[in-house]
Amino acid sequence: MTESVVRALYGNATSLNLGSKKLNVVPKCVSRLPNLSVLLLNNNSISALPAELRCLKHLVELNLGNNALKEVPAVLGHLESLKKLYLFSNQITAVPPDVIDGLQKLVVLNLNHNKIRRLPPEIKSLTRLRHLSVLDNKLEEVPAELGHLTCLTEINFTSNNLPSLPMQLYQCKKLTKLHLARNKLTSLPEGIRALTKLQVLDVAGNKLSMFPVEFDSLRLKELYYEGNRFVRCEPMSSVQDVEVLMLKELVARFVLKEDRNRSSLVHRTLPHYPTLSELLSNGSCCALCLNPFLTTWLECVHFVSVRKETKMRSSKTIPVRALLCSYKCFNTDGHSYYGVATR
Repeated sequence: MTESVVRALYGNATSLNLGSKKLNVVPKCVSRLPNLSVLLLNNNSISALPAELRCLKHLVELNLGNNALKEVPAVLGHLESLKKLYLFSNQITAVPPDVIDGLQKLVVLNLNHNKIRRLPPEIKSLTRLRHLSVLDNKLEEVPAELGHLTCLTEINFTSNNLPSLPMQLYQCKKLTKLHLARNKLTSLPEGIRALTKLQVLDVAGNKLSMFPVEFDSLRLKELYYEGNRFVRCEPMSSVQDVEVLMLKELVARFVLKEDRNRSSLVHRTLPHYPTLSELLSNGSCCALCLNPFLTTWLECVHFVSVRKETKMRSSKTIPVRALLCSYKCFNTDGHSYYGVATR
């Protein structure tokens, strides 16, 4: 190990590989390599980093995977040029916000195989991040601020404890790969059609009963969904409730319909009432008549062919959620929507 550092010092090295050297500490003399851009410290027993490493102002890649870190070293927040950070297979339980604030050029962040329960809201400052991997941790929630990371192309949250996802995730419109296998998801947020570039989706081993509305508009190349609790197509008789709409719903439907007409008084006036606009933004559209409504009047499901609706070669069908505005629409002939029964 000493020979490697000495050669690097004399050679004014830009990269240094100290991986698998049985290190317990990082030699402080490493900080005397001002031009160092790549530092590999993986596969050691390092539990802390010396403060002197803040001198590595040109460091672009740092690999600390498979060590004995129990926390993200504070000195990392001073490595402002860092683009790739690997912290996999340690014992990290949290990601300090102050460290995140200093890593705004980060493109790749690998936190796999740790014990992290939450990502801080300050993660929104990593606006250049493209690859985020937190596989095999103890994540219990994903911050809504993740939606600020619009450069993300790949997210891996496989093997965590996530019961749900924030709808802001769909603001990451450059996503091509989304790995969510082996969590506790009971549903995916509505609006997934916004991920027009998504090619790979893995939701295997969750508790999903169906996919969200317009899921079949995605052009996936790979879809993994085994081990969920999807509804099955087993038609049975049922009794329809009396169709009664509240006054709020009736007014909302009228306003939403009028708002579609750009020349209408409602359309011109609505922007002056932000609270009302926000309320109406939660509205939906009937899958049959296409008329708008505010509340989910009738939840249905239709079964779509994976092969037909995506670019995948599969003969299987998947259940996709659909919303209808009334029993009048539901009772029309010629559609393939089923009501959802609970047992």
